[in-house]
Amino acid sequence: MRWKPQHTKWVIITLSVMLTALLIVALLPKKPKSPAVTATLPKPSLASPEENPYGPADFQYDGNYLTCIAGPSVLGIDVSSHQGQIDWQAVAAAGIRFVMIRAGYRGYESGKLHEDEFAQSNYLGAKQAGLQVGAYFFSQATTVAEAREEALFFLRIIRQWQLDMPAVYDWEYISEEARTGQADARMVTDCTRSFCDAVEAAGYAPMVYFNRHHAMDFLYLEELTAYPVWLALYSDQMTYPYQVAMWQYTEEGVVPGIDGNVDINLWLPK
Repeated sequence: MRWKPQHTKWVIITLSVMLTALLIVALLPKKPKSPAVTATLPKPSLASPEENPYGPADFQYDGNYLTCIAGPSVLGIDVSSHQGQIDWQAVAAAGIRFVMIRAGYRGYESGKLHEDEFAQSNYLGAKQAGLQVGAYFFSQATTVAEAREEALFFLRIIRQWQLDMPAVYDWEYISEEARTGQADARMVTDCTRSFCDAVEAAGYAPMVYFNRHHAMDFLYLEELTAYPVWLALYSDQMTYPYQVAMWQYTEEGVVPGIDGNVDINLWLPK
């Protein structure tokens, strides 16, 4: 097509309009940028466990048993079917003042729930001998639902018991081959809270049992500060940094009235 003079005129007009528009846009005030949006909100801060008021030098032996020399302490034991028949009058005469009785457990292979075969006789014998009594459940829960199931099973066993001491959740790591072999801290912490909340709702005083390794690897302790601690630390020196209410200081104790070894504990009231 042959170029005509009027074409040049329209090109000039079009370019002028475009340049004017660009100039107007450039002179308009710029809209401020929106602030960056945080992807996740910060978690609320949780209280750390209280510091342990006792140190290594605050305990010493009084005869055959450890005692606290920096504050009150009460001597006790914990038992299960492993101890067999117990002469509770002889236990009380030896200076034992309380007992924690295993009421039941979940099998670490089968996952089945069991009542300890000596639970009821141990309770009756200990009460008749004048001992204070608490109870615990050995857990192998892998879900919160299983922890609730364990709590209900435990509560049925102790429904006629008059407890003077806490009702304890005892979750323990066995091995990689056990049904709990792949457990992690999130799961175990959630199970612990579920069990303890159910026990508390039923009117009992909940407590959590663990050793130092378990506390470091399987629990978020800052989420469990509402529950007193029963610590397994086999030593005559207290080296755990946080406060405990009960200390299982040996698994090789010797107490009259019991055949073989038994765990010995100190209750440390505030």
